[in-house]
Amino acid sequence: MTRIDAKFAELNAAGKKAFVAYVMAGDPDYDASLELVRGLPGAGVDIIELGLPFTDPMADGPTIQLAGPRALEAGMTLQRTLDLATEFRKSDDSTPIVLMGYYNPIYNRGVDRFLSDAKAAGIDGLIVVDLPPEEDEELCIPAQAAGINFIRLATPTTDDRRLPKVLQNTSGFVYYVSVTGITGAAEAQAGDVGPEVARIKASTDLPVIVGFGINTPEKSQAIASVADGAVVGSAIVGQIAAGKPAAEVLGFVRSLADGAHRA
Repeated sequence: MTRIDAKFAELNAAGKKAFVAYVMAGDPDYDASLELVRGLPGAGVDIIELGLPFTDPMADGPTIQLAGPRALEAGMTLQRTLDLATEFRKSDDSTPIVLMGYYNPIYNRGVDRFLSDAKAAGIDGLIVVDLPPEEDEELCIPAQAAGINFIRLATPTTDDRRLPKVLQNTSGFVYYVSVTGITGAAEAQAGDVGPEVARIKASTDLPVIVGFGINTPEKSQAIASVADGAVVGSAIVGQIAAGKPAAEVLGFVRSLADGAHRA
């Protein structure tokens, strides 16, 4: 059982939905990012999504697109991202960390070395948005063998013919993208999301977590009420970009988490 599996078992036992927070590793710099990540569990975050800075994001909207270069310019690398996770693990051995990003930096490092280093750093899951199921032998299957969950995205365009392929080697949870397009581009609507989550859950026992387009406590509660939890990224990254201190960002995160936990 991974930390992700254990976290969902704990939430289910408590009758609670999950709140997942995304931040870009190293944004605006390593020290500030580590301070923020260390504060997320205390702000009610159940699972941390740690963005891996990359020069050419495809699924991300402007807010997260700009976070990557800020982190890279501050000296962030794949190794420094793993270092950050390692430091976090010195004081928290239970909160799951999902590394989210693109395949190029992983490929450049070498899959075997990356998985060994990620496992040692306390990474529990991977979301690699540019590796489709047809490429599972590349990273997905080796990751599962290493004890790291490989989390797949399902979208409004994932029809009933495609869905079984998407779910085939997915573990940890399914990430449902609530809108068609990039992060932060449109608002998620519970009335649209609910039937899609039910459709996915009819084909898998995995939790279904919904992200993209969630930016207020009320939206977090509404989306979590029709899923197993909610993910917020762009709205949090936007607070960081505005230069707000960690305490203020964490207060905002707490309000979002409270929304999801009320669902």
